[in-house]
Amino acid sequence: MGKGRLKSGNAKLKGIRNKLKRVEVYQKLKKEGEATKRKERKARQKEAEALGEAAPKPPPQKTLDNTREVDDTIVQPDDDEVLGENSFDEFASHFSGERPPRIVVTTSCYPSAKLMDFLEVIVDLFPNCEYRKRGAVPIKEVVAAASKRDFTMLMVFTEKSKQVHGLWMIKLPEGPTARFKLTNVVMPKKLHGHGRKTGHRPELILNNFSTRLGHRVGRFLACLVPHDPQFKGRQVVTMHNQRDFIFFRHHRYVFEEKKAEGKKTEVGAYLQELGPRFTLKLKSLQLGSFDTQHGEYEWKHKPELDTSRRRFHL
Repeated sequence: MGKGRLKSGNAKLKGIRNKLKRVEVYQKLKKEGEATKRKERKARQKEAEALGEAAPKPPPQKTLDNTREVDDTIVQPDDDEVLGENSFDEFASHFSGERPPRIVVTTSCYPSAKLMDFLEVIVDLFPNCEYRKRGAVPIKEVVAAASKRDFTMLMVFTEKSKQVHGLWMIKLPEGPTARFKLTNVVMPKKLHGHGRKTGHRPELILNNFSTRLGHRVGRFLACLVPHDPQFKGRQVVTMHNQRDFIFFRHHRYVFEEKKAEGKKTEVGAYLQELGPRFTLKLKSLQLGSFDTQHGEYEWKHKPELDTSRRRFHL
């Protein structure tokens, strides 16, 4: 609060060589700055109360989100070109119901016990999801085998220092392939008051995938969950994009009857988290199935070019 007020007093502080005295003057200037700021705030509040509805609204606080760089690839809801592409892209069969999701999950070579515990939660989370031990089999062979068995998605989880670190998602049989960095994993048992998943197909909420790339990644992620949810189970999978970080959450709606005054009862609603929690960061999106040597990249993260904190891709 008082830091802004101290700029004018920096000259006074620089001239004080004794550290104790300098700290004492610093604290005094800080308190004076805070007191002045409080007085100005109260004066503004009184002025706003006197003016009523005619009071000017305070300017919105600047954030990285509302000051982001202008992006020409923002998708509008009525964009005919995007709607046309949706009808024949790699994910169209999922949204039309022709190919419901059937997921196979595997790991990097020789996974740790922590990674296997995480995979157990993932397999239980997504409907029609199965685990297959990989061993030392190359990913290309796993892709070919999974395609022959009519799986629609291959998920390969990797680790670093025995911690879950990455995720490869491959849409079968013809791609695309996405690589994510996976961080901030919180297992269900570490969530306070967590619930237990039921066998119902969950509802999916995709939020803030606003650019052309984000729209495509959002449709890719949507292929993990059946397009016909069972609302009776009240389970919701949320993938929220914020500054190119995709936050994954899994909740259940809970309705409770509460006694009110007299004989009336009120119904309250709240969310119960089921878990797990984790965060995804897109590193690359490759056309076609897995091919790190000769694959054509639709988008690839280049840290040396992303020098602006206000530029977001999704």
